[in-house]
Amino acid sequence: MGNSCVTGSGRSNQGQCQVSNGAQTTFKWTIDGFSSLLDKGNAWTCSSVFQIRGLNWYLRLNLRDKKSGDKEEYVSLKLVLAQRHVRSDKVVEASFQFLIYDQSYGKHHEEHQVSHNFQSTSTTSGTSCMIPLTTLKEKSSGFLVNNCCILGVEFTRVVVAEGKDVSETLFVQKINNICCDPQVYSWNIDDFFLLKNLSISPVFELCGHKWFITIHPSGQDKSGNYLSLYLSMKVSDTLHENSGNLVELSISIKDQETGKHRKLSGRCQFSKNSLSWGWPKFISLEDFKDSSNGFLLKKKCCIEAQIAVIGSSKIE
Repeated sequence: MGNSCVTGSGRSNQGQCQVSNGAQTTFKWTIDGFSSLLDKGNAWTCSSVFQIRGLNWYLRLNLRDKKSGDKEEYVSLKLVLAQRHVRSDKVVEASFQFLIYDQSYGKHHEEHQVSHNFQSTSTTSGTSCMIPLTTLKEKSSGFLVNNCCILGVEFTRVVVAEGKDVSETLFVQKINNICCDPQVYSWNIDDFFLLKNLSISPVFELCGHKWFITIHPSGQDKSGNYLSLYLSMKVSDTLHENSGNLVELSISIKDQETGKHRKLSGRCQFSKNSLSWGWPKFISLEDFKDSSNGFLLKKKCCIEAQIAVIGSSKIE
């Protein structure tokens, strides 16, 4: 789960860029089921995509992050400007601070005042670890109450379009919950070279939702040196406008000879604002087409998606 998937859908308001020093705007993220998420190990969990000041953002959380040369575990939080939402010739200048809420006294503890320039080629805030895990778990701290913690980000300066405060609650299911059992779909492609620049698999149903795989055989970067793969949720009335599903997903290109598959995994939230997640540089075309790797044999290949819905979210 060390590799991070990126959102592959959604649009933002591309109005005139300007800098605002107006009222602060905050996104709150409640983790209900903290211990369940902690038990899932060292990996990044993505919040739903939220809109503040006309731009789409999401948070990435790791409850078991490590510093180089330090055995202690840390809670890390990063802010990401959703890719494809910023033109290549624009820069989003943002000042913000990460928050962790003391629920016992109704206050928040400020961590990491950050100023960062977001561009299409640099969309992550690049913050350091926020707080030691042991500190967060201390009963006297008030950070963790009834297996629930509240994190957030507060903007003080950003390229603007009018927006309101947004909050989200993430409900993480227990590991032994039957809904967490992963389900698998395999897409057998008989002739890779007949695929169009953007091709999709047949629609399939896993974990109570309909999905499809999107492939860009020549990638999405200008060099055309990579194969891109995304998992997309088919738009459904069952997905409410203000709710989402936390999904552990893996996409694999099967090695048809040795079983050494190319596999990338992520933990991402699917909602009506973010229906697609994946990897623009899943594998280099050189490695994919090298017959000794077993990925492409006699024009045939097999792509596998593994999905487990491990939680849900509600935006208010």
